[in-house]
Amino acid sequence: MTEQVSGTGTRGVAAADAGAGGPLGPGAGGAGEPGGGWARTWTRRLLWFELAAVLAVGLGRSAVDSAISLIGSLTAVHSVTKLSTQAVSLNASAAPGRPWLDLSWQVYGIAFGLAPALLVAYLLTREGVGLKGIGVDFTRPWRDLAYGAAVAAAIGGSGLALYLAAHAAGVAVTVVPTTLPAVWWRIPVLVGSAWQNAAVEEITWNGYLLRRFDQLGWRPLRSDVTSALIRGCYHLYQGFGGFVGNFVMGVIFARLYRRWGRVMPLLVAHGLIDTAAFVGYVALAGHVSWLPT
Repeated sequence: MTEQVSGTGTRGVAAADAGAGGPLGPGAGGAGEPGGGWARTWTRRLLWFELAAVLAVGLGRSAVDSAISLIGSLTAVHSVTKLSTQAVSLNASAAPGRPWLDLSWQVYGIAFGLAPALLVAYLLTREGVGLKGIGVDFTRPWRDLAYGAAVAAAIGGSGLALYLAAHAAGVAVTVVPTTLPAVWWRIPVLVGSAWQNAAVEEITWNGYLLRRFDQLGWRPLRSDVTSALIRGCYHLYQGFGGFVGNFVMGVIFARLYRRWGRVMPLLVAHGLIDTAAFVGYVALAGHVSWLPT
């Protein structure tokens, strides 16, 4: 018999249904209930297929790209402790000397960069829960902002310290947050890029992946660590310091998501961290000695 997996609950698992391979319980297929009618057709094989598809078009593909980038950096210097001599730019000019064309490419990149989050939103909506089911809404704006700001201050500060230490040890690539020209749209584009990153990463990693792993019957620790490992691999282009820092961040964010049941505070935190990093670099690069450039 093919195993059928329950689609109910934001974070929990219907262990009996998943383990026994039986159908969903009474009332689980109602269109207005969590899980919806579509959940009746779920199987483990289908969930794995869906997970593979989501990762292949988004962050999974980027994780592989990041690993190849790290290999390129390592083979260029032939030493783990010389990675700091390599540099990577995050927000680079796409049409140097042609600001309006460059702006068009930047807006295009931000807009279509949201595609993985849009796919996840569709899958969750078809499931019957939508983004609101993972806590992506504006029902608690001030609480989400307060929690997000507190997390950003703690994670952002410690993350910067870890990056500087790893860079000093030579095991982190020099990360250049932007090489965009000094034109009027530079800051708006950097802010847009920061929040696009936050939306895609937090909706996918904390909202979607943890939900699907839980529905597969995984224990929370296994789900959290796996999600954090994917997050860490996605940042391997920054070197080993970036991997460790983002893995730890991933575990912390996963635990906070399970505690709060909402992605929104984590999305806010991530957006604030990236905004501070991108805009802060513009303000500080070349003016302070401690910032690698």
